[in-house]
Amino acid sequence: MYDICCIGHITSDKVVTTNSVMYMAGGTAWYFSHALARMDVSYLLVTALAEAEMHYVIDLCNKDIEVNVQLSAQTVFFENIYAENQDERTQNVWAKADPFTITQTEPVNAKIFHLGPLLADDISTELIKTLATKGRVSLDVQGYLRKLENHKVHPTDWPEKIEALQHIDILKADIAELQALTGEKEVNEGVKVVAGWGVKEVVITNGSQGSLIYSDGVFYTIPAYRPPVIVDATGCGDTYMAGYLYKRIKGAGIQQSGEFAAAMAGLKTATSGAFMGTEGEVMGFLGGG
Repeated sequence: MYDICCIGHITSDKVVTTNSVMYMAGGTAWYFSHALARMDVSYLLVTALAEAEMHYVIDLCNKDIEVNVQLSAQTVFFENIYAENQDERTQNVWAKADPFTITQTEPVNAKIFHLGPLLADDISTELIKTLATKGRVSLDVQGYLRKLENHKVHPTDWPEKIEALQHIDILKADIAELQALTGEKEVNEGVKVVAGWGVKEVVITNGSQGSLIYSDGVFYTIPAYRPPVIVDATGCGDTYMAGYLYKRIKGAGIQQSGEFAAAMAGLKTATSGAFMGTEGEVMGFLGGG
């Protein structure tokens, strides 16, 4: 029995900023896994990618991250283009990987399953239902709200949201995703709608403006923690959720877990690539932020 299992594709990413162009691995699977690599938690990644990118899995295993991998015809290939304001991003998708199956996840047992779909057909509603019978389910909703047109990513609605979200314990979305999901322009009203669909904890991130968590009728306001210089915001949301679920599985309350997650995400922005810090480093940054 694992404490946390993440299900998501590792991607081949091209990251374009005002200062550089970089090629690297990415996706929820990549950033979430690295963020937990040095934490005191029993963790498994379930992923899928093409054999040509299997070196990404070897890299994770060399960092003592346990991986359950299935071969895919292709590896997801994302191009992320950031404006000078790193909260603004344009995305292109040049290749898709095979979706996850109930068969692949059948032998896996975990207290929390964190789902990181990058595109709408990565993880079926049936798989969500199956996982919900085995443990708590956390979902980063972004993939279900992405529509591909001529390789460009555009926001869209999720037709099966009502059916699927009643099986989700913790939902993570940003402001734009919440509006696309609910049709509500006011954040507080949007999270109440999501909670009404059955989600127990609604986590809304807003980049450098901080985050908001809603549970049992209570709003928790979480500040942002910024390093002196922001280098790379890619993977911040995944790092945030790794920190949040880590503290929740350890028994911490929502406010404490949210602040730890925000500090972890903020610390991640100080360097390029995935976060691989320790709990002590996060707590030090939290105390000094």
